[in-house]
Amino acid sequence: MAISGLSRRSFIRLGTIPMLGLGLQQVFQQRIASAAIEKSKAKSCILIWLDGGPSHLETFDPKPEAPAEIRGPFRSVSTKVDGLSISEVMPKTAAIADRCCIIRSMTSPLGEHNIANHYLLTGYQPSPSLTYPSFGSVVSHLNHSSAELPSYIALHEYRPTAGAGFLGSQFEPFLVPRDPRSGKISPRDLTFYPGLDETRLNRRRSFVQQLENLENRLQQSNLSAQAPEGSLRSEDKSLLHQAYEIILNPATRNAFQWESEPESIRSLYGEHTLGQCCLLARRLVERNVPFINIQNNDWDTHSDLVLRLKQGYAGAKEGVGLIPNLDKALAALISDLSQRGLLEQTLVIVMGEFGRTPKINTTGGRDHWPRVFSIFMAGGGTKAGYVHGASDRTGESPREGAVTPADLACTIYSLLGISPETRLMTPDGRPISVNATGRCITEIIA
Repeated sequence: MAISGLSRRSFIRLGTIPMLGLGLQQVFQQRIASAAIEKSKAKSCILIWLDGGPSHLETFDPKPEAPAEIRGPFRSVSTKVDGLSISEVMPKTAAIADRCCIIRSMTSPLGEHNIANHYLLTGYQPSPSLTYPSFGSVVSHLNHSSAELPSYIALHEYRPTAGAGFLGSQFEPFLVPRDPRSGKISPRDLTFYPGLDETRLNRRRSFVQQLENLENRLQQSNLSAQAPEGSLRSEDKSLLHQAYEIILNPATRNAFQWESEPESIRSLYGEHTLGQCCLLARRLVERNVPFINIQNNDWDTHSDLVLRLKQGYAGAKEGVGLIPNLDKALAALISDLSQRGLLEQTLVIVMGEFGRTPKINTTGGRDHWPRVFSIFMAGGGTKAGYVHGASDRTGESPREGAVTPADLACTIYSLLGISPETRLMTPDGRPISVNATGRCITEIIA
């Protein structure tokens, strides 16, 4: 017998969960989350991080009926989902809204950048005694595939809070930066230095391997109570071998060559930094990279909201600001993944650390506002054409369906097939749950 899509095996497994103190609703949420893990479709995740805190009122939660000081300078536009409107500056996203899921009731108590983005990127509020790992690092830690590329790749740059925390440096993301001279996104050091060829590199690799073998023999024979001075730690060895594999594998180097895409595809995404990153992310998904983090900066719009969010520069005839660039790249990414049959197995998330104040300030911008904000999701087992929760009439507080960053983390892990109860070990041997306090948002799971 199956209950709400659950097999008997799932039901029995849930019997191991301590249920004393859990309400009936929570029990069923646990069951649905367990089913989502068993049936998880998401093999990869693309996180587009809007660093600085994007305005929900100018993106996914406009208030066209509110007074001008709240409504802001932009109108709303209808989408392919009945009754759903988003900002007029996002017409391309409006056209693919039937493939997407929007959460309009995110809420957090943290309104300072560093601590807020830690909460959103890990699902844990910051602790003075422990730095928690981000989603990508947890996925990398738990990923045991033999893929040629790193499990966690960051495009452009990444916040320290998007790093590995207590898991250690070997689970930090592989960074693919933006070249300040050319403006292109490309990894450093994937070509040989002058005078260094594959033969010499293999000779150096062999020498390192001999040193490792010697160190292992010394430790096994108890000739040394500790590793010899200057010896490689296990995490250093892992990073070194990974670097060799990336440099020596032509297929790996090719994965980062977004310029090899047809001009028609590149123009679809836009040849700005975010467009390049989203196109490159699609190429990495095709090569089974589990987690890709894209950082898009400058969303901390305390002033000149129209200039920064829409125009891009004074006198622009066509908007090339933050929102038009996001609109173009995001719509292209969702459409491209869908056409290639990859959207169902790729979880796409667009979010920042908080929203912006309901009222426009005296300098024509909005300030930090964590009480309510929005998040965009698509693919990876999320419910398409669905809006979860709502903010009140001024976009000041959640009206219904409030969701915390811990809840979001629980849901992301479940969609990726990772049980929130999975334990990670700190360097001092303490077990820490991947997600200890969140509630899976079962309503958004397809």
